[in-house]
Amino acid sequence: MRDRLSSLDLTFLKVESPATPMHVGTVDIFEPPVHGDDEFDYESLVALIRDRIAFVPRYRQRVQQVPGRFAGPVWVDDEEFDITFHVRRSALPRPGTHAQLLELVARIMSRRLDRARPLWEMYLVEGLQGDRFAIISKSHQALVDGSGTVDIGQVVLDATAHPRPTPTDTWHPAHPPSALELLAGVFTDATRHPTAVLELARAEMASLTGSTSVREVIGDVVGSLVAQRHQESSLHVKTSGQRRFTTVQTDLEDYRAVRAMHGGTVNDVVLAVVAGAFRAWMMTRGEGVGPTRSVRAVVPVSIRDDEDEEPTSLGSRVIASTVNLPVGENSPVMRLHQISYQTKVHKDTGRAVSARSLVGIAGFAPTTLHALAARVATATVRPIDDVVITNVPGPQFPLYAQGAPMLASYPVVPLMPGQGLSVGVTSYDGKVSFGLNADRTAMPDLAVFAQCLTDALDELLDTTKGSRNRASRGRRKPRSTKKAGS
Repeated sequence: MRDRLSSLDLTFLKVESPATPMHVGTVDIFEPPVHGDDEFDYESLVALIRDRIAFVPRYRQRVQQVPGRFAGPVWVDDEEFDITFHVRRSALPRPGTHAQLLELVARIMSRRLDRARPLWEMYLVEGLQGDRFAIISKSHQALVDGSGTVDIGQVVLDATAHPRPTPTDTWHPAHPPSALELLAGVFTDATRHPTAVLELARAEMASLTGSTSVREVIGDVVGSLVAQRHQESSLHVKTSGQRRFTTVQTDLEDYRAVRAMHGGTVNDVVLAVVAGAFRAWMMTRGEGVGPTRSVRAVVPVSIRDDEDEEPTSLGSRVIASTVNLPVGENSPVMRLHQISYQTKVHKDTGRAVSARSLVGIAGFAPTTLHALAARVATATVRPIDDVVITNVPGPQFPLYAQGAPMLASYPVVPLMPGQGLSVGVTSYDGKVSFGLNADRTAMPDLAVFAQCLTDALDELLDTTKGSRNRASRGRRKPRSTKKAGS
C-alpha cells in the first residue's frame, strides 16, 4: 500500500508560495580530511550520498496526486531519479569569504524545490578560505517526519574520521501506480482510516473550490493582522520571495557560566541572549521598548511519552511552546529570570527531555532535530506570534564527512507568512551557533541584529563574577557576518 501524505504534510504543500518556501536547511562547514592523502570533492559527496541514501528512502520518492483529488497525494518512487540533479556543485572565487558563502546560502534558500522530483537538494561549495568547504542541504518540511524519515544532511556525518560501513544498495524503483490503482488505494484507506481520509479529502476540495480553510490557519489570516501590527513591530512584514542569511558563533562555556551564576538552563540563557538582541535591535530602529513590551516566540521543545523514561524517537514528540521574550525589561538578569520562570512550566510537567538525553537519541543529529522543530513551529504558529526560535543541542565532539571534520553547523529555519526573521541555534563541539534567516527586503540590517546577539551575551557575562569568566571573555571573539546577503 502506498504511503499517503498526512494532513500536516499536505498543509505544508498548500501554504507554500514564492514568498514562503517551506523547506528547512543546514549549512555545515568542513576542513579538509584529517588524512592528508584523502580529498573531499563533488564526486566524493555524490558517492557518499549514493551509498547512504538507502537510509532515507523517502528521498528517492516524489509526490503523486490522486486523479480527481478525491484524497491526498501519495509518495511514489521516482523512476527517473537522478542523484546528480539533487547533489550539486558550486564554488566561490578563491579565497572565498564567509560573507560570500552567506550570500550564496541566501540565494539557494530563496528558491522553491521542484515539485516534480524528490523534494530536496544538497550543494557542495568549494573554494572557502583555508581549503575549507561547505555542504548546504535543504529538505521540504513534508519530507522529514522524524519517525520514518530523517534529514539527508545527517546521513553524511560520522562520529569518527573513519566512515562507517554501509550495506549494498539494491534499490530499484517500483513501477508507478496507475490511475485505477491510486483510486483503489483511496477506497482501501477509507476502510481502514475513514477519518484521516475524510480530513485529507476536505483539504483537497478546499484547494479546488478556492476555500481558505487550510490557509486560514497559517496564511491568509496573517494578511488581515499584519497591517495592524506592522506599525508596532519590525518583525511583522509583507514577506518577499528573497532572503538574507547570516551566522553568529559563540562559546558554549559562556552560557554555562551565566547559568552557573544565575540559574536556569543553557536554553534559558540562549533565549535571554535573543531577547537582549531584540531589545537592542529595536532601539536601533527607533521602536519603543516600554516596560511591557515583549516578543512572542514559538519555541519547539521535545517531550517524552508517559510510558517512556527516555525517548527513542522524536517523530511525534516535539511540541510548540510559546515564550514571551521580555524586551521591555532593562536588566539582562531579570530578562533571564522571567524567561526561566516561563520555561519552568514545561519542565514541571515531568515530560521535558534533557539536552543530554536529546543528544543521545540514536539515529538523530541536529539537522533532523531542527527539521522536526521547524515542522512543528510552522504547523502551530499564529498571526500573533513574532518569531520562531529552534534551539537544538548537538554532540560536544567533532563529526566528520568522509574523514573531513565539521567545524560548524548553522540551521536555516523557514519564514512564515508575515514574519521577517527566524532564529535557529545549534550547540556543537563547544560552540553555540546561530543561523539567522530573514526577509531580504524587510531586514537590510540583519548584520546589526547579529552584532546585537554578541553584545547581549557580553551584557549577561558582565553580570557574572570571577576572573576566570572575565579572562575567558577577553579571549573570546564571537564571529558574525557584517554584510549578510547584502
